[in-house]
Amino acid sequence: MKQRILIVDGHSMIFAWPELAAMHARVTATARAELVRLLNILQDGTDWTVAVVFDGKGVRPSNESDPGGVKVFYSKSGQTADSIIERLAAKYAPDCDVTVATNDRMERQTAESFGSLSISSDQLLSEIHAAGNAIRTEIDRLKRRR
Repeated sequence: MKQRILIVDGHSMIFAWPELAAMHARVTATARAELVRLLNILQDGTDWTVAVVFDGKGVRPSNESDPGGVKVFYSKSGQTADSIIERLAAKYAPDCDVTVATNDRMERQTAESFGSLSISSDQLLSEIHAAGNAIRTEIDRLKRRR
C-alpha cells in the first residue's frame, strides 16, 4: 500500500474556517498553531502523513516540526505557499497517494495535474472531526478494558 500524504494550504484553511480567521485577525501565529494542532489530530487518527504550508511573509523560512508531528513549511521571501505545494505534489504523487487540501481552484487543478487528489476546507474539517471521533472511541474502548 502506498504512503498517504496530505498537503494542506494553511492560509486557505485558516480563512475558510471562521474560528481560525478570527484568531488570525488577532494573532497570526495563534491561528497557525491551532491549525497545526487540528492537523495533528487528523494525522494521529488516520494513516495520513500531514504537511501544512504557509506563506512566510515576515516569518523565517522553515520546514521544522515536532518529531512525529505534522510537517510545517513556510515559504521564503519571493516564494509562495502555492509553489511549495505544487513542488511537493509533483515530487510525491508518482510514488504516494497525495491529497492537497485547498479552496484555491487553480491550486486544486494544478495538484490534480500531477496525479494528486484534492479536497476543500469543508472536506478537511469533516476528516478532522472523524479522526477526533475515532481517537475518542479508541480511548473509551481502552478505558473499558481496564
